[in-house]
Amino acid sequence: MTDAARHQRTGVPERPSLDGLAEKWAHRWQEEGTYAFDRTKSRSDVYAIDTPPPTVSGELHMGHVFSYTHTDTVARFQRMRGRTVFYPMGWDDNGLPTERRVQNVYGVSCDPSLPYDPQWQPPQRPVGDEARKNPVAISRRNFVELCAALTAEDEQVYEELWRLLGLSVDWSLTYTTIGRTARATAQRAFLRNLARGEAYSAEAPALWDVGFGTAVAQAELEDRERPGAYHRIRFEVLASGPGSADTPIGAGPGRDDPYVHVETTRPELLPACVALVCHPDDERYADLVGGTVRTPLFGTEVTVYAHPLADPTKGTGLVMTCTFGDLADVTWWRELRLPTRVVIGRDGRLLPEPPSGVDPTPYAELAGLKVNAARRRIVELLAGSGDLAGEPRPITHPVKFYEKGDSPLEIISTRQWYLRNGGRDAELRAALLDRGRELNWVPAHMRHRYEHWVSGLTGDWLISRQRYFGVPFPVWYRLDDVGEPDYAQPLTADESALPVDPTSDTPAGYTESQRGRPGGFMADPDVMDTWATSSLTPQIVGGWLDDPDLYARVFPMDLRPQGQEIIRTWLFATVVRAHLEAGVLPWRDAVLSGWILDPDHKKMSKSKGNVQTPIGLLAEHGPDAVRYWAANGRPGTDLAFDPGQIRIGRRLGTKLLNASRFALGLGAGDALRAPATEPLDRSMLAGLSTVVATATAAFDRYDHTEAMQVSEAFFWRFCDDYIELVKERAYGEGPGAESARAALAAALSTLLRLFAPFLPYVTEEVWSWWRYGSVHRSPWPTTYEIQRVAADGDPALLELAGAALTQVRRAKSERKVSMRTEVPLAEALGPAAMLEQLASIAGDLKAAGRIGKLDFLPDRTPELVIACAF
Repeated sequence: MTDAARHQRTGVPERPSLDGLAEKWAHRWQEEGTYAFDRTKSRSDVYAIDTPPPTVSGELHMGHVFSYTHTDTVARFQRMRGRTVFYPMGWDDNGLPTERRVQNVYGVSCDPSLPYDPQWQPPQRPVGDEARKNPVAISRRNFVELCAALTAEDEQVYEELWRLLGLSVDWSLTYTTIGRTARATAQRAFLRNLARGEAYSAEAPALWDVGFGTAVAQAELEDRERPGAYHRIRFEVLASGPGSADTPIGAGPGRDDPYVHVETTRPELLPACVALVCHPDDERYADLVGGTVRTPLFGTEVTVYAHPLADPTKGTGLVMTCTFGDLADVTWWRELRLPTRVVIGRDGRLLPEPPSGVDPTPYAELAGLKVNAARRRIVELLAGSGDLAGEPRPITHPVKFYEKGDSPLEIISTRQWYLRNGGRDAELRAALLDRGRELNWVPAHMRHRYEHWVSGLTGDWLISRQRYFGVPFPVWYRLDDVGEPDYAQPLTADESALPVDPTSDTPAGYTESQRGRPGGFMADPDVMDTWATSSLTPQIVGGWLDDPDLYARVFPMDLRPQGQEIIRTWLFATVVRAHLEAGVLPWRDAVLSGWILDPDHKKMSKSKGNVQTPIGLLAEHGPDAVRYWAANGRPGTDLAFDPGQIRIGRRLGTKLLNASRFALGLGAGDALRAPATEPLDRSMLAGLSTVVATATAAFDRYDHTEAMQVSEAFFWRFCDDYIELVKERAYGEGPGAESARAALAAALSTLLRLFAPFLPYVTEEVWSWWRYGSVHRSPWPTTYEIQRVAADGDPALLELAGAALTQVRRAKSERKVSMRTEVPLAEALGPAAMLEQLASIAGDLKAAGRIGKLDFLPDRTPELVIACAF
């Protein structure tokens, strides 16, 4: 049978190409339900993935492609292993990043006091800088509708990119974190936390982002190095401590006047000063502990305390404690039971009126100023009064920011909702640490980050946000006869009514006319932190709310893939929610991604402006090539963005097309499952059997990179050596030809399945040329099925043959002749046992090297040497 006839019979195209494969197969997969989850299977047959819902706040970048490709290789492998894979996709579309995107795109801001305008239309986009600097204020409902509309557009773009990349997601399982199911699930979980005493509200100091106008959680902080200055301020000593009655004021160790000095980077908080604190072992201030000093400018009397948190080596060793300058101030305020003097408002400006006990005259110089302006003015006042010693001393120091914010955080006392997470409960902390030890971490060292975070918690999880596009708390408060809310006994929604919006829905027993009136009710104004919703992704997508049959089949899940930088937020928070609600881990395995680095080996991030978007690369090289690059990064290991490696991936895909076409043209498609009898064929299949075992073991431990690399290395040897060695025999007739075709068929079937998790488009295309169904629904290859074709074989024989062929090729290259040039005589020199092996495949070597005569000459040479005579 001619090559053309064989190609025509097997459906092999004359000129196969990678171009157009994505469009062709993405449509077919969706149409045929190739990746649909089969919910009739029992839990033991299910492999459930808690897929990260990407934040909808702009464009997906190569970091997303990197980590989501890793997850997809796992999903495809498990599906081929016979599991029905629960692989959903979600969109994290509520929260501060979404709100900021809407504000920037449309030049608007939210003013909850404005009425809803059903006729309002957003401005044309994009808007200019002037519009962003002077945004149009719109009602809360208008703003939320605009957020929903823009995220819906973004989500469509995201889905198109994921489909193009070839993610084997069941798109019927898609969810959003602002959708009805997610809102009802988050509200239900909160109500149960509240009923069990795990959720509570409190008026307390909270980290506050002035730009976003909301409190933020400890897990969302980051330190950024910023310039600052130490200001040395003097305080007048009024009275020594009770243990120093005989010591004159100002006579303590190291002082020669009735003043003490404090160094601070935040002199603008002087009117908020409530104490001075020193270390208990600091002898310089031992006589002052329990005594009083007077603040400069404002004349407030404050007490001096001792506390081990004070650092005697920092500044003067005496700390100005304010309400509130930093987290240490909060600790001292709480443990020493200090008074409260608040001077900074939610807008980041100093309040118009001073706290009680603060001289209003100097305070009037600061009222209404932003923090930096107030700092400059108070320094001028202190210098004028003689209370500033010397010039400010410039420093660079870490300042706490909200990870997505632009302004340093303030600490403001507000009423917030909290969820217990072990920060103040040693028993719960110990239980959550135990959960971390139960979890299988990949890589294993990532567990230490979890333990470090849990062990270092200083407070409970702040889950409320003073924003708008989020899940509202299903809570109202009774108003007393003068209109004051009763926070101690909140009114809660019934689970059957969820989801609710307390700003438009009413509590049981009340009417809308009673909203905001004395004797009536008011809605809780806050929304949940986005992590308080996304920490419930297993429950949201798994049907915890209304599909108990599905939930029993998928929960607890098998895999949580995610970024290492959100261990303390998403991973930990999800563990907390599952532990509190169900007393279990939410999944068995957690696989953590590394980071994508730019060519200078710096982490890619939007804030640095060095991100690479995937659309152009996917169009130029194809999704299989991009996936190949991504799969070269192991879990937890950083990978540099390298367009050259993407090109290698495309070359691999092209080679797979052409080698498959060639093998099928030799008749491999007619010989599937036939036995291989020739030594070289059996050798090749023995080597392939080892590859299958290695790749399978690698996938089982989530090392997709090793699985791909061992398959790729074998594939190139298969193409460069084995096919070249057997093609003449495969073209012929008789047992030798049948053996070659059987080996080619077995190898091609196996290699396509080994590559399928990484190169889904090209493997599906080739599979369709000669096999029924989808390669992605076919069984993962096993050593057993290869051994049925060839029960034994020596892998070293193919390596020996390849080494011999390489030497023949090198000899022709050195003579600068064509590879088709005949070699009249070749001599094989080496150990007798090696030559005996080589003699068993002499026919294949002679045909591949175009050797007329091949002599075998035993020699003491430890390695094989092929000498060619032209």
